[in-house]
Amino acid sequence: MMKRLLTLLAINLYCFLSFAQVLDAPFKQATSVKYEMAPELEGAKLKKLVVDYNDIAYVLTDKGLYRDYYGEVVSKDETYHSLADKNPVDITIQEETGILFYLFKDKYLTNNFAGTIYASVPENTYDKITVNKNMDVLLSSEKKATLYHEKEKQSDIKLPEGQLIEIYTYESDFYYLTDKELFRLEGKKWESVHKGTGLSSITFKQDKIYVGTNDGYYVISMFDGAEYKARENKLPIPAITEIMFVNMDLWFASADGAYKEESDRYRYFASKRWLDNNEVTDMAYDSDGDIYLLTPTGLNKIDYVTHTLADKAEYFQDHIRKYNMRYGFVCAPSFKEPYNRTTGKVKDHDNDGLWTTFYLGSQVFRYATTGEPIAKRYVWESFEAFERLLTVNPLKGFPSRTFERTGYKMSDPDKWRPSDEKEWEWKGTTSTDEYIAYLFVTAIMDQYMAETKEEKQRVANFIEAIMMHIIENDYYFVDADGKPTLWGRWNPEYVHKYPKHVYDRKLNATHLITGLQLAYTLTGKDIFKDEAFKMMDEHGYYEDMLTPMAEMRPELIKYDGHNMGTSWNHSDDEMAFLTYWPLYHYAFNDTLKQAYSEVIRDHWEVELPERNAVWNTLVYGTSGQINVDDVIWHLREYNLDQMEYKIKNSHRKDIEMIPENFREQTTKQLLTPGEQRTHRHNANPFELDGGSEGRSELAGDEYLLPYWMARYLKIIE
Repeated sequence: MMKRLLTLLAINLYCFLSFAQVLDAPFKQATSVKYEMAPELEGAKLKKLVVDYNDIAYVLTDKGLYRDYYGEVVSKDETYHSLADKNPVDITIQEETGILFYLFKDKYLTNNFAGTIYASVPENTYDKITVNKNMDVLLSSEKKATLYHEKEKQSDIKLPEGQLIEIYTYESDFYYLTDKELFRLEGKKWESVHKGTGLSSITFKQDKIYVGTNDGYYVISMFDGAEYKARENKLPIPAITEIMFVNMDLWFASADGAYKEESDRYRYFASKRWLDNNEVTDMAYDSDGDIYLLTPTGLNKIDYVTHTLADKAEYFQDHIRKYNMRYGFVCAPSFKEPYNRTTGKVKDHDNDGLWTTFYLGSQVFRYATTGEPIAKRYVWESFEAFERLLTVNPLKGFPSRTFERTGYKMSDPDKWRPSDEKEWEWKGTTSTDEYIAYLFVTAIMDQYMAETKEEKQRVANFIEAIMMHIIENDYYFVDADGKPTLWGRWNPEYVHKYPKHVYDRKLNATHLITGLQLAYTLTGKDIFKDEAFKMMDEHGYYEDMLTPMAEMRPELIKYDGHNMGTSWNHSDDEMAFLTYWPLYHYAFNDTLKQAYSEVIRDHWEVELPERNAVWNTLVYGTSGQINVDDVIWHLREYNLDQMEYKIKNSHRKDIEMIPENFREQTTKQLLTPGEQRTHRHNANPFELDGGSEGRSELAGDEYLLPYWMARYLKIIE
């Protein structure tokens, strides 16, 4: 036994010391901008997108030329009075310089060079303009092409055979792409560079040409067309409509979203989180490397914002205080109109206490890290809501799920009861989801927030009342109807209805022992310690807690007419890891603490594929294990935009699926949060599809808790 304890201590010490503190350096994060389109563009044809060297985005339409204003609105371009009443046939950006050129029905011109570059052309002859860096201007149509230099005509050019897809310039050369062949202009003649099938787009990098097709892309030599890289079609959407290098990043457009190539994956941008419409018809980029995506109905931008993790914390903190507070609870709003945040009502939810725990916890660790008085104020404001859960109903020690003014409840109307307090109602059927919130909140309040004798007593009274209710009601939460709630059960008869290999047994045993330990430490009353050891020794709860995660497997369990399910419930992960903090820190003795450390490590190893910052920080603060890279990855990738969106990834060809399994991990590699549906920590991050269309948004407290824990635990400098 002693050898085992020394080994565990050595492992924990190694984990605490084996990484360097991570500096919170600025990083770039993708965010979405959806431009407000001028009203007259509804139903218009959006034909082309370019971005000039001033980072002005221009959209050519069948109603004229439009541009972006202030990064928010697309309106008619009337910047130059002399051109405001004219509609271009085409526009282009000169190679390398980024200068905007216009083609009208009878002339071409640019406003640069003091307006000296212009030329009249035969009316209604050309519908396309391409300009290389040497100021060679190629005008073309379906029937003919003519080459100009600055203002002077050089020669007419015979067109190659095949339907034109696009004309490109690179290193002063002109390239003509059809769906079957790529040509380069040599003098006055188009010479074949490469033949293929389903060609759709090209882009250049040094001496290579990247060829996009309707089934992936490949790479050829610019000089002789020889293949450099074989076809790659394990892409999110293999049917490519446009391919483009942005600095060193390779971007793709498709009829079902856009994506970019990263070192070990493809990053997919689709759904209303990123685009007003998934059909991307054109792409461009600006000097900052931000990406503009045109669809048949709008202009969108992938805006790479530079900030730190601390900046994100400040953003979410401000957002929560302004839009998510309800009597001290942190709640998600419900939008009367999809995606319209101004129609949001902050309403009651089934687990107000649980969700508020993430915010309250974040402010506790913020205070423990910085000593900021405002953080302490926020904590006690929310703790008042927890305390009122006990006093708003007439039941001794029974915590309500939530409360609201009479007549204004919104969810589950059949679960509400009138309060003795006039004008108030409270919600019953309280579950273990709420119970574990009380455990975590009580523990960290006692550790880091309650600084006076009165504050300590206040926290102790809260958990004592709840645990006495459980003991006096035969280890149940007993509701106003005198019956145990469906999910508030810790009685051995209930717990042991589950076989040892069904996780509910292990979890419920852990919950009960944690609460009894915590209540004993805070109150010093022997009843809690005696009951804990009785449950561990006489009823086997200690052995239940130690059951390895490797033994867990699905089994259909029915209880009281309810199907308890056969797949892994990711809420159980959340309920476990929040419980682990008080389980470990309030252990009765060091022997139990080391045993708990092994329980926590065992569960953490199972969770590693999910790369969850909360699980990692909670585990590091107890048994000592951590994957720092995953913590930083999760915090950096966590979306600023927490709106609910309908997400689909199951159609992608780039993701590697794995066989069906108990924990429902679908893919070998986890998608980034920006590709997943918006969800809390109690959901399966490997779900490929899901979400809803803009009816609510999360507050961001799921980010704040791991961030401030990481700061307190000195994971982040």
